[in-house]
Amino acid sequence: MDEQALLGLNPNADADFRQRALAYFEQLKISQDAWQVCAEALAQSIYSDDHIKFFCFQVLEHQVKFKYSELTEVQQQLIRETLITWLQAQMLNPQPEKTFIRNKAAQVFALLFVTEYLTKWPKFFFDILSVVDLNPRGVDMYLRILMAVDAELVDRDVVHTSEEARRNTLLKDTMREQCIPSLVESWYQILQNYQYNNSELTCQCLEVVGAYVSWIDLSLIANERFINMLLGHMSVEVLREEACDCLFEIVNKGMDPIDKTKLVESLCQVLQSAGLFSIDQEDDVDFLARFSKLVNGMGQALIASWTKLIKSGDMKSAQDALQAIEAKVSLMLQLLIHEDDDISSNIIGFCYDYLHILKQLSALSDQQKANVEAIMLAVMKKLTYDEEYNFENEGEDEAMFVEYRKQLKLLLDRLAQVSPELLLASVRRVFNTTLQNWQTTRFMEVEVAIRLLYMLAEALPVSHGAHFSGDVTKATALQDMMRTLVTSGVSAYQHTSVTLEFFETVVRYEKFFAVEPQHIPTVLMAFLDHRGLRHSSPKVRSRTAYLFSRFVKSLNKQMNPFIEDVLNRIQDLLELSPPENGYQALLSSDDQLFIYETAGVLIVNSEYSAERKQALMRNLLTPLMEKFKVLLEKLMMAQDEDRQMALADCLNHAVGFASRTSKAFSNKQTVKQCGCSEVYLDCLQTFLPALSCPLQKEVLRSGVRTFLHRMIICLEEEVLPFIPSASEHMLKDCEAKDLQEFIPLINQITAKFKTQVSPFLQQMFMPLLHAIFEVLLLPAEDNDQSAALEKQMLRRSYFAFLQTVTGSGMSEVIANQGAENVERVLFTVIQGAVDYPDPIAQKTCFIILSKLVELWGGKDGPVGFADFVYKHIVPACFLAPLKQTFDLADAQTVLALSECAVTLKTIHLKREFCQALQQPDAKVFKNYLKVFFQRAKP
Repeated sequence: MDEQALLGLNPNADADFRQRALAYFEQLKISQDAWQVCAEALAQSIYSDDHIKFFCFQVLEHQVKFKYSELTEVQQQLIRETLITWLQAQMLNPQPEKTFIRNKAAQVFALLFVTEYLTKWPKFFFDILSVVDLNPRGVDMYLRILMAVDAELVDRDVVHTSEEARRNTLLKDTMREQCIPSLVESWYQILQNYQYNNSELTCQCLEVVGAYVSWIDLSLIANERFINMLLGHMSVEVLREEACDCLFEIVNKGMDPIDKTKLVESLCQVLQSAGLFSIDQEDDVDFLARFSKLVNGMGQALIASWTKLIKSGDMKSAQDALQAIEAKVSLMLQLLIHEDDDISSNIIGFCYDYLHILKQLSALSDQQKANVEAIMLAVMKKLTYDEEYNFENEGEDEAMFVEYRKQLKLLLDRLAQVSPELLLASVRRVFNTTLQNWQTTRFMEVEVAIRLLYMLAEALPVSHGAHFSGDVTKATALQDMMRTLVTSGVSAYQHTSVTLEFFETVVRYEKFFAVEPQHIPTVLMAFLDHRGLRHSSPKVRSRTAYLFSRFVKSLNKQMNPFIEDVLNRIQDLLELSPPENGYQALLSSDDQLFIYETAGVLIVNSEYSAERKQALMRNLLTPLMEKFKVLLEKLMMAQDEDRQMALADCLNHAVGFASRTSKAFSNKQTVKQCGCSEVYLDCLQTFLPALSCPLQKEVLRSGVRTFLHRMIICLEEEVLPFIPSASEHMLKDCEAKDLQEFIPLINQITAKFKTQVSPFLQQMFMPLLHAIFEVLLLPAEDNDQSAALEKQMLRRSYFAFLQTVTGSGMSEVIANQGAENVERVLFTVIQGAVDYPDPIAQKTCFIILSKLVELWGGKDGPVGFADFVYKHIVPACFLAPLKQTFDLADAQTVLALSECAVTLKTIHLKREFCQALQQPDAKVFKNYLKVFFQRAKP
């Protein structure tokens, strides 16, 4: 072997050596006999370097995985002998191989097993067992090979082809027949031999048993000698975690419900008598997490048995199963309430399913009611943050707690289904007790009290948030709690979690303020002062900006008395942050969008006259327009690129803020009705000059384009005079992405105004198409995928534009472009339908073609179109589906085919040829046929 190249296998080697080693590996992979060199090196232990040994196994792995069938029988035999020789050497070596080498060797053994077991090596396991016997190093390799085989056959994370799945099923069936009983016996011998003197091997063996139990005959494992041994391991500290997992797999195995109940009960009796149910006396949280998973498995297994027995009508056995379930509830509660969230999380499935049983029972016993209450108290306690939670810098632990809280919420929702009255009463008790003394209560308890009130909104569902009407008891309880929340002063609590929970809950129960509007000013002040939008935490300010927007929208007319006051108070929050160094605004530009939208909603939904609304809207937008003009001038003169980018972003924000205010308008409150058209037209005139700015074009065009989209909706035809010059600027020096984003704007105008914009469309039709064709014809690198994708998206946008024009009844826009241009456009559509393997574009092209046939296919169509139909459109309808790339198993392609069918059907309806063929007079048809072929010839 190339010794120099092998030096690069060392992780500490320099980059050149490593590169050489990689190249050498690739070279060996394609070599005919390199694997033999590696096999010899392994069999004769030529190399002592671990990385070279690993490398040799990699070469062998590649040979077995991809090129095994190319080998002769003698060569295949050599690979088998090499592995067995290497295995024998493991028991004699003074030091065991590194773990990563043993794992790689096990993978190669497993690959060979998958390839040869059914044909040439049926004694695979027996040969390995005869070599290793009970030698600890040999047993270690044997167990690793078993795990690698299991991974090849049943690992659900590996995607197998249907052929591989069939092969794996056959392998498992053959193993069950030929060797599984012997393997199980070997596991028992290993466990018995090593359980007291080699915990590592014992744990490995337990892992193997747990893995295989899911697909072998359970009676081989779930018998007295095995179970007793496993239960014995539950009392050995170094073995009990693996024993737990092994028992979990046994319990998880599908079996007859009565047998499953008996198995679980017998396990529980032994575990209980061994003292394992005394959770409070156990300090090892890692073990308890596994034990909790085992108890969860046993509980869910019993519940599955109960469900099957109920369905089959075996009421006596079902009752026995239910009693067995009830007997585990006390243990379940101990685990659910445990301070370690992993232990608690592992038992939630059992808890959830138990509540589902209670929901199905016609009446609950006193004990069951007590269980429900205990679960409820446990959930309330476990929802509480702990002291270590880092609110300012949330990491992995915090993310896990958030996920855990979501699981607890599901339990709370299920509790509400079992006993809504009890849940409401419990939350009310906790809430009132906590808020009476919130000043002296720890933050996590105050937060969870408010959180529980918030969670009731989903746990006790109603239509359209009508929590304060209907059921008097519930409405009164929720109303009392909301009143306490907004009057207690808890919004001033000095912790971000409490502050945020307060605002979330106020917005969740916005309907409360329709019932008791006197509390609106109190809550508005909380939003507007240091508790909300001016809080010291950016996280609180940001979330409050969004919640404030929702709050104001939901109250609508009830905001009338406070509009001017609120607008004055948020004035400083509306300021456009200049891109000058050192200026730190309270809100980010994204947060400011919500404040601008809120201001717009306050003005538009007010009961003021149109004149007053216009004045207020002008006050809101004029500072933006003035700042925009100043910043645009600065941008034109800016030299430094960073400065240019900062100014362009700021300009973009100004346009975005103005755009966002327009979201307040609706069909009931249009811009015109509110007298605000003039203000937005002024904005348009202010913003459009940015399109001719040669700097930072992409950012500026994007902002102005979005504003134009909004204005087309809001200003209607008043926007039309601005469209031609805006379009002209946007088509200058544009790239694929610019065009792709510009076309939807033209489509929106075309679809909305139709014939009103016909003159404009006729004028800009060919300039737009030339810009598109120019970009599409630009050469690109063969492997430049992003450029290819951009072109594909632009092509789709182009066809979407033609579809909009033809679909809006304006085919004359195309027809009036002159015969040469019309022909060019039509050929691009044919090309799109046939030549490009993009079913989305193909579907659009067939829609365009069928529409054109419908509009132009008669006698009044453009000259030569009838010929075009038969020469090009009809062939296209057959050529496209016959292409190899036209994949009829793909849903989008099927849609394209359906539009192709519509095109043919439309042609048939317009069929001049078919109508002539149906003429009873043969002479008439002969004359027609002569003319037809004269026209058809080039």
